[in-house]
Amino acid sequence: MTTRLGFEDGTIQLTGEDVANLPDVEYDPRSETYRAPGHRYAALRDALDERGEDVEDDVLNLTAVPDLSSSYQLREYQRDALDAWEGADRRGVLELPTGSGKTVIGVAAIAALSTPTLVVVPTIDLLEQWRDELAEEFPDVRLGQLGGGVQQVGPLTVATYDSAYLRAGEIGGRFGLVVFDEVHHLGGEGFRQIARLLAAPARLGLTATFERPDDAHEVVETLVGEVVYSLEPDDLAGEHLAAYEVKRRSVELPPDERAEYDDQQGTFTDYLKRSNIQLRSGSDYQELVKRSGRDPEAREALLAKQRAREIMMSSEAKVDALADILDRHRGERTIVFTAHNDFAYRIADRFLIPPITHRTSTGERREILDRFREGEYTRVVTSNVLDEGIDVPDASVAVVLSGSGSEREFTQRLGRILRPSEESDRALLYEVVARDTAEEGVSNRRK
Repeated sequence: MTTRLGFEDGTIQLTGEDVANLPDVEYDPRSETYRAPGHRYAALRDALDERGEDVEDDVLNLTAVPDLSSSYQLREYQRDALDAWEGADRRGVLELPTGSGKTVIGVAAIAALSTPTLVVVPTIDLLEQWRDELAEEFPDVRLGQLGGGVQQVGPLTVATYDSAYLRAGEIGGRFGLVVFDEVHHLGGEGFRQIARLLAAPARLGLTATFERPDDAHEVVETLVGEVVYSLEPDDLAGEHLAAYEVKRRSVELPPDERAEYDDQQGTFTDYLKRSNIQLRSGSDYQELVKRSGRDPEAREALLAKQRAREIMMSSEAKVDALADILDRHRGERTIVFTAHNDFAYRIADRFLIPPITHRTSTGERREILDRFREGEYTRVVTSNVLDEGIDVPDASVAVVLSGSGSEREFTQRLGRILRPSEESDRALLYEVVARDTAEEGVSNRRK
């Protein structure tokens, strides 16, 4: 008895006498075949092998790749992480701090398998970093790129999530390994389809913070694998990463800001009480947002909440605290983080610090970071842009003036100062919090 496997547009086609009993297959009367999503390829092959059936397998169409080798000497924890992934049938997620060398492990995995590989990344900056890394390590292999104005597939291909989403069905059978950098992005509703359409049996996810507040990481586990190796910044601090300290500075809102904050926050909380609404989760808040479309009072309450949040996050008291911190760390490379562009530009004007926001062009951002790396600039201020996906030069001081409060964001910002530096043997992260505000509660929960 022979079972035949084919592949078309991200879907495995199965024909044979007993394929109906295989897991996760459905009959397609149009093609008179049974079908399964591409990501089920490895599981289907395992099931057929257990039956001892003959298989004609035309799913993967892999270009020959020479035996690859990497010049990297893996640190002990990097080797342990790679071994854990290989021991999990080459499927799973590695959760390691920013600055710990996740890309190095990914390159080592590519070398170990020596198979056509697709690397999926969230930003053009990361695409370029991976492309340069692969070109350096594997100069004899033709590289492909999907994104940044280029649409070319090679044995080793780097793609943005956006481009991979558009091309996954078409190229789903051309890779034996897929590496998802910043794999938490795969939890997005659309991006999940990338992993579903790819047939690559080997799957590696890399991230500093895997869990998502919307629990979408559970979907990622079904598509890539569970976390097979995890380390916290504390596990590597002092040896492979810089020792660090987090200092929280509480500031008092000035009287005029306090009065306005209390008034706006009161408008919001009064509405919740009158309407008997409890906000226990993000979905509860989304329901309130939907309600505001038909309820003018709900809309006014949300606008008041937004105004209170802006006061809390961009208080003049925080600017004064920053002045003291910058004075304490003159000459040390420092990154200042804000939640909003306007506050970042306000900081830039006050302290003559170059700003990097979503409005900053790619060329200007690179110039600023190059000067920061060379020491011409010792300070930059940014609104979320440097949280992930951009190669940021080593810094020893970070100042978080405002943010979303998420654990992922905080971990990413901490990671920006954890690479060992010649300037300092200890990294410092200052978290500036407005006292007696919602921000204080968020900080307490995160700690």
